Amino acid sequence: MKHLPDTELAVMKAIWACGEDVSRAEMEPHLTEYHWTANAINTYLTRLADKGFVTSRREGKALLYTPLVSRDEYLAYDSRRVLRSLYDGKPKNFLAALASGGIGKQDVAELRALLDELSEGGND
Repeated sequence: MKHLPDTELAVMKAIWACGEDVSRAEMEPHLTEYHWTANAINTYLTRLADKGFVTSRREGKALLYTPLVSRDEYLAYDSRRVLRSLYDGKPKNFLAALASGGIGKQDVAELRALLDELSEGGND
């Protein structure tokens, strides 16, 4: 798997939001903030297909796109990549950086609950 540039990630997010067999027209409402032309979106979709993130099939005049990589799979991959490249692969270093920027009590409680859940599950 490869890290996606922000433009292609935005298109993937639109596809994930819409589900399987989605046309460009169906995903465009999720991309309005970018003010991209249809040609630009088509270019990003072609790149995503070339990288193995989506597949396409023709139905009538439209191409329908289906994600080959789930949102959760990509988030897990990219989180590990960021952890390795910026935080020496150590979650503690990430959390320290996060905390130095200010973290609320609710966030701490949610993180503690997640860590408790993970340790009960036997994950290392």
